[in-house]
Amino acid sequence: MSKKVGSDIEIAREAKMKPIREVAGKLGIKEEHLLPFGHTKAKISMDYIKSLKGQKDGKLILVTAINPTPAGEGKTTTTVGLGDGLNRIGKKAIICLREPSLGPCFGVKGGAAGGGYAQVVPMEDINLHFTGDFHAIGSAHNLLSALIDNHIYWGNELGFDTRRVTWRRVMDMNDRALRQITNSLGGVSNGFPREDGFDITVASEVMAIFCLSTDLADLTKRLGNIIVGYTRDKKPIYARDLKADGAMTVLLKDAIAPNLVQTLENNPAFIHGGPFANIAHGCNSVIATTTALKLADYVVTEAGFGADLGAEKFFDIKCRKAGLKPAAAVIVATVRALKMHGGVAKEDLGKENIAAVKKGGENLARHIENVKKFGVPAVVAINRFVADTDAELDAVRQLCAELGSEAIECNHWALGSEGTEKLAHAVVKLADAGSNFKPLYPDDMSLWDKTRTIAQSLYGAQGIIADKAVRDRFAEFEKMGFGHYPVCMAKTQYSFSTDPNLKGAPSNHVVPIREIRLSAGAEFIVVVCGEIMTMPGLPRVPSANHIRLNDKLEVEGLF
Repeated sequence: MSKKVGSDIEIAREAKMKPIREVAGKLGIKEEHLLPFGHTKAKISMDYIKSLKGQKDGKLILVTAINPTPAGEGKTTTTVGLGDGLNRIGKKAIICLREPSLGPCFGVKGGAAGGGYAQVVPMEDINLHFTGDFHAIGSAHNLLSALIDNHIYWGNELGFDTRRVTWRRVMDMNDRALRQITNSLGGVSNGFPREDGFDITVASEVMAIFCLSTDLADLTKRLGNIIVGYTRDKKPIYARDLKADGAMTVLLKDAIAPNLVQTLENNPAFIHGGPFANIAHGCNSVIATTTALKLADYVVTEAGFGADLGAEKFFDIKCRKAGLKPAAAVIVATVRALKMHGGVAKEDLGKENIAAVKKGGENLARHIENVKKFGVPAVVAINRFVADTDAELDAVRQLCAELGSEAIECNHWALGSEGTEKLAHAVVKLADAGSNFKPLYPDDMSLWDKTRTIAQSLYGAQGIIADKAVRDRFAEFEKMGFGHYPVCMAKTQYSFSTDPNLKGAPSNHVVPIREIRLSAGAEFIVVVCGEIMTMPGLPRVPSANHIRLNDKLEVEGLF
C-alpha cells in the first residue's frame, strides 16, 4: 500500500492504451464489426450482435454496495478492479458500466470511470461527450417535446389538455433555473403558453427505454408507448399518436450499438446508457449486457446507489424484463462508510473506532440478507483505505462470517488487478456454484402490494401509507392495463427509510408515498417516496471552476 498514487486523470493520461481493434480481438470481434470513434473507442455493429444469438451465455455478476455516504464506497472502481482481477487469474471477463452524465462531472460528484489504478480509459472522453449517445437521447426526447407543442399550435387535433402535458424537456447539465418554466411566451406566433420544465437527460424516460430495449424494433415500440399527456377527460395520449416514434428511433439508431473501451490493464469494457438510479432502474443497457454474456465467461456489471435501490431494480426490473439470471453479487463497503453509518462524523473517520464499525455494520448486514432474498449468493468487497486498521477490518470479516458471507480486503485503487485477485477467486467459486435467482414478487401481484413487499422485505419498514388520491392512482393504472408492471422505487439513496439522515438499518418505520408516475414505454411504475430531484443544481463552487486545458491542451481538473 506504499505505492504513491497520482490523481485519477494523471493515472489515466499515463495509460498505455492499445488500439481498440486489439481489445476487440481479445473477444474474437473482427475489425470489420467495429464502428471506430478514433483509435481507442468503438461501437459494435448490431448485425454482429445479432449473429451471436445462438452462443452460450457466460455468468453474470452484479456489483452493488451499502447505502452511500460522503465517505465514499468505490462501487465503479471495484467493478473495474474485479473485471481486471478476473482477467488476471486467467478468466475471460468483460466489464459493463453506465455512461457518465455531464451534470455530475461539472457539478460536485465527478465522473464515473473508476479511480486510481482501476479505471476505464480514455477517461476524459468517457466522462465528456464520449460517442454522443447522450446527445442522441436528449435530441430524441426534445424532438418529442417540440412535436407536442407544435401539435397544440396547429389545432390540437388530439385534444391535449395543456394542464396535463406530462412530457418535459431535458438537457445533460445541472441547471436549477430550468426546473420550472413557462414556455411559448412572446405572442401568438410562438404558441400557447403553458407550464413546463427541464430534467437532466439521464432522468428521461427515453434513457430508461434505451437501456431496456432489446433491438431497434423493440425500441420503436417502447418509444411509441410513451404517454406524453392527457385529454380533458383524462384519456392518455401516446407518442405514437403524434407519429413521433419513427423519427425518434432514427435519432437513436447509431447510439443503440454498445460502446467498447478498455481498462488501464487493456481489458475490454462495455459502457452504454446511464439511467437515473432513482426514477429509473440505474443499470447499463440490456443490449450491452446480453452481448457481453455471449462474448465472455464472466460479465461484471454494476447498479446505481446502494443495494436497496440499485440491486433491487437490477433484479426486479432489468433481470425480469431481459430474462437475465445473475450468478453472484459483490457488495462493496468501506470501513469509513460503515463508521459513518455507526454515527461517526466525517472529520473523525481517521480514528480507529471498532464499536462504530460494528454499529454501522448493521447496514451492511441488511444488504447481505436482502441480496440473498433474491436467491443470489453474495461476497463482500472491503475497499480498503490507508487509515483502516486491521482490527476494524477484522470486525467487518467477523460480521460477514456470522451471516454466511466472506468479506475480502481489496486494494485495487492502489494496486490494480493485483489488489483484487482474492476477490476474483471468491467470485468465480460463487458464480460457478450457481444461484437460485428469482425476483422478489410475481408479475400478477397488485402494484400496491409490490410496493409494500419491497418496503417491508428490503427496507425493514412496518408498511406504506399514501393519500387516497395516490391510492386511487394505483387502482387507475391497474385498470389501464399496467398492473403487471414492476415498480421502480424513487426514494433517497442514503437510507433504508425516506429520511436521508437515518443511517444504519432503521426498522419499523413507515414509507410515505407522495405520488406515482407511469413510464409506459419503459414498462414500469415509478413510486415516489419523498422529494426526488430530476434536475440537479450546481454547488456554490462547482467542479467546472477547476476544469481547464493546460499548455499541452490536456484536460486538467476532471475527476
